[in-house]
Amino acid sequence: MFYIPVVPYALYLAIKSRSFGFFSAVNPAIKGSGNGLESKYDTVLLVPKKYSPKTIFIKKGMKIVDISFKISSQNISFPLIIKPDIGFRGLLVKKINSEKELSQYIQKYNSINLIVQEFINLKKECGIFYYRIPGDEKGTITSITLKKYLTVNGDGKSTLIELIKNDKRAKIYIKLISELNKAKLHLVPFKNEEIILNIIGNHSKGTQFINGNHLISKELTTILDKLNKNIKGWYYGRVDIKYNSFEELLKGENFKIIEINGIISEPTHIYDPSKGSYLDALKTIKNHWKIIYKIGIHNKKLNNVNFTNFSYLINLYFNYKKYLKKIKKLNAT
Repeated sequence: MFYIPVVPYALYLAIKSRSFGFFSAVNPAIKGSGNGLESKYDTVLLVPKKYSPKTIFIKKGMKIVDISFKISSQNISFPLIIKPDIGFRGLLVKKINSEKELSQYIQKYNSINLIVQEFINLKKECGIFYYRIPGDEKGTITSITLKKYLTVNGDGKSTLIELIKNDKRAKIYIKLISELNKAKLHLVPFKNEEIILNIIGNHSKGTQFINGNHLISKELTTILDKLNKNIKGWYYGRVDIKYNSFEELLKGENFKIIEINGIISEPTHIYDPSKGSYLDALKTIKNHWKIIYKIGIHNKKLNNVNFTNFSYLINLYFNYKKYLKKIKKLNAT
């Protein structure tokens, strides 16, 4: 419902550019410009070290003893984050608390490439959407999404599972969060005690997306400009950031970039129904397709970046379906 209505406009841009692959020239630094099938490990390596979490690549089929050695050699301790090297919308992202949990996860998903990251214990998370037209000195922030993790508040009487069942938002994700919090489901939280049920900042994991566009400023744009200049070949996408306070973030202090996304990323503030309508969301998506077109054309003219052909896009689609089928099969075992 958010994308099909914009397809005719995307087709118009394809005709205008004389290529169905006009978007492939947007981010030369990222495979496929960040179409969702790029390596997360490779994109993390693009981020300056001071801003990126410690990350290791786990090749499919690697033994648990070798994985444990790699983790300890990088001084990554539990809890840690593990996820597929190729993934989107929080696919199989999990916080791992022990060697046993790590072994169970690896045993189930050792036929795909994975990455392990240190757990960034900063209080808040946001997604900042940024672009810069090739040749321009400064870029633009089009979206800030503040992320509110799924929580419930204790009343001093109800168990955690009762609080989850009675919460309008939490009960939608009851299967997921019951598994994550199984050790404390029958405990009774104190009155007004806030219990965070999941710390993975994805919509599909229960995280609430809040429109934070009022926080767009020259200071924040300058920080993103500096980051962008350090990542040659990245012009468009969303950076997901963990931080303690927005004041520190504006000073360029005490934050980590947990992911950089490309053309498949969204200006996720559109999913806050309190700050805009469905039609507003469609207009925003349409405007971002226009930006993609503009950057692609500029990159082709200024930097000789080629558009991919139609057969590549067809293969990309089938590779995507094949990968999802494999994940579904692993989940079923």
